[in-house]
Amino acid sequence: MAFDGVVLLGATGRLGGMLRRHWPRPEALRSQSREPRPGFYDFKLPNAEETPSDAALAAARGARAIISLAGVTPARTGSRAAALEDNTTLALAALNLAKVAGVPRLLVASSAAVYGAADGPLREGLSSTPLSEYGRQKLAMEQAVHEASGKTAVTALRIGNVAGADAILGGWRPGMLIDRFPNGRTPSRSYIGPVTLARVLHALCHVEHLPPILNIAAPGAVEMDALLDAAGLAWEPKPAPASAIPEVRLDTNALESHFDFAPETQTPAGLVREWQQDMNKR
Repeated sequence: MAFDGVVLLGATGRLGGMLRRHWPRPEALRSQSREPRPGFYDFKLPNAEETPSDAALAAARGARAIISLAGVTPARTGSRAAALEDNTTLALAALNLAKVAGVPRLLVASSAAVYGAADGPLREGLSSTPLSEYGRQKLAMEQAVHEASGKTAVTALRIGNVAGADAILGGWRPGMLIDRFPNGRTPSRSYIGPVTLARVLHALCHVEHLPPILNIAAPGAVEMDALLDAAGLAWEPKPAPASAIPEVRLDTNALESHFDFAPETQTPAGLVREWQQDMNKR
């Protein structure tokens, strides 16, 4: 059977919108919505024990891969563990759809939050000790979906900060305060732009063999003050609390074996350009 096309679950969320706007082959992207929308496949994910609906199967059959962005974030729930447990439920439902529809690959969105305060560069094989309930639930989701994967190739994507879907560019507001440490530095994070994110995930859907866990970010890390300065957005420093994490730097060696990053995708200026490009396409 020839597989083509990619199913995007959670396509109406912030990351889903970015992927839809910049997908290299938009005609081959099958975007899911829970409610009827023009150009979308409308269906709800059933529980993992239930048979997917005819609409869900119609969207998934013959697809090369399913990308599941369906999930629950702290922004929607606070830190309530019961609601965040839905991340596992939704991932298992996506896996069930892949199995029933015969889709050979599932890419499921996890988070860099699973690493907690470990020193970087953070490699996929590190033992993870999440600090937040969100990170703990994402780690539980990864474990559950891998245990249930069977013959379906499953890769959990530990996604770093995405420019525009983050708290710095995406959450900027007048009078924004940024933590500053005693050495004068501001928090440093691994980032990826929305255009590059779409290209990376598109490329991964066409790789023959992927590891069970993969960090998703451009190489290196950028400081928050440099990102805002590149965007021309004003900010003010505040003393960093003891709980602040100075750096979250993802090791991207595994990802770089499957995708060649242009140098500008790793810089504050390049990230800002991609953010602005995405804003202009909304």
